[in-house]
Amino acid sequence: MDRKGLQQPLSLGTAAPRPLADRMRPSRLDQIVGQDHLLGPAGPLRLAIANGTAPSMILWGPPGVGKTTLARLVAGELKAHFVGLSAVTSGVKDVRTVAAEAAERRDALGVRTLLFLDEVHRFNKAQQDLLLPFVEDGTLILIGATTENPSFEVNRALLSRSQLYILEALTTETIIEIVNRALEHPEGLNGRLEVPHDALELLARWSAGDARRALNALELAASTAVDGNLTSETLANVLQRTISAMDKGGDHFYDLISAPHKSVRGSDPHAALYWLARMVQGGADLRYLARRLVRMASEDVGLADPNALRLAVAARDAADFLGLPEGELALAQIAVYLAVAPKSNRIYEAWQAASRQVRSNPEASVPIHLRNAPTELMKSLGHGQDYRYYFDDPEGSAAQRYLPETVPESPLYRPGDEGWEAKVRKRLVELETLRREARATLERLGSPPPRDDL
Repeated sequence: MDRKGLQQPLSLGTAAPRPLADRMRPSRLDQIVGQDHLLGPAGPLRLAIANGTAPSMILWGPPGVGKTTLARLVAGELKAHFVGLSAVTSGVKDVRTVAAEAAERRDALGVRTLLFLDEVHRFNKAQQDLLLPFVEDGTLILIGATTENPSFEVNRALLSRSQLYILEALTTETIIEIVNRALEHPEGLNGRLEVPHDALELLARWSAGDARRALNALELAASTAVDGNLTSETLANVLQRTISAMDKGGDHFYDLISAPHKSVRGSDPHAALYWLARMVQGGADLRYLARRLVRMASEDVGLADPNALRLAVAARDAADFLGLPEGELALAQIAVYLAVAPKSNRIYEAWQAASRQVRSNPEASVPIHLRNAPTELMKSLGHGQDYRYYFDDPEGSAAQRYLPETVPESPLYRPGDEGWEAKVRKRLVELETLRREARATLERLGSPPPRDDL
């Protein structure tokens, strides 16, 4: 079986050459570049491996940072038998078979078995639960790899029995180091290709921290190089408009959509445009991006600029109508507008406060003077009695209470000082003054008689 747990086909004749990324896998821990926080001299994983006490673990990180390689090297350092499965193609039967063979190997030879389970988040709860007894009794040393947040995708019981190690995306400098090694290594390109530094930087930035992606692209580009020289122009033609690293629905996706939102909130139109372009080129749906921009208009601009929401909705409609690529400009336009607009999150805060108040008073009764009275029976029950109609009785309308008696009249919406909301704040101060004076007057004079035409 191969490292994914699939049967290898029988070889007929000369075996196909292994991909460059596979040939360049480190064979020792000290050949791993990056992840110094785990594998440096004082790194916790390095120390655990050196002590021979490496626990079952979950490796969480983006693609191409060395999760599979690290699992193989851990098995080698521990002198454990390595078995690789993928949660995409394997199931309960495969795990039981591996566990049974591991128990037999341990009892007969005293050799431990390390099970590398790639994309462990693809196993459902029952499948993950199956692993627990084998991890607990030491039948298996489990290394689960995932690109998804284990807090959401891995059972709490399995997490509690494993050590979580977070692998970071590789830096541009690290990718360049890996590519240079591949260019010179005898099992790599063995010095047959010259790549200037600007092309190396282009490749490293394009790879977005994914070493496998960089090496695969290098191998493809090498076949198009002229006279053993790979220029940045040639490389750019090979890479073309390749989709940015963006795992739709995963944590990296939500990191990316968080970036333009925070850029708009921070009034940086340049960053907002950059991150929006990253999302568009990464294949994000225009409608999804438009919805997020509409949300920003309400959450971060609010009544500081009442036109923001109107224009965001118009941009959404334009993007939907035009599609790609024309619709991109409508989103770019509203992203810049929202970034430079005055900011207020007071509507957002007011809504959160109102929601909390409702949760603490979920059954508060509507005051009887605010109740509807479409029938004589309802009128006889007092519905609508003593209601003050603003256009007939502005002072009485200002004085009357609009909240249930059990809900305090503390202000929920507190407008800020930016843009149009400054005018709203002034208006609310005037209304509050009017309300206090009207209530004081009615308290002095007594409540006027109720209207009998409601």
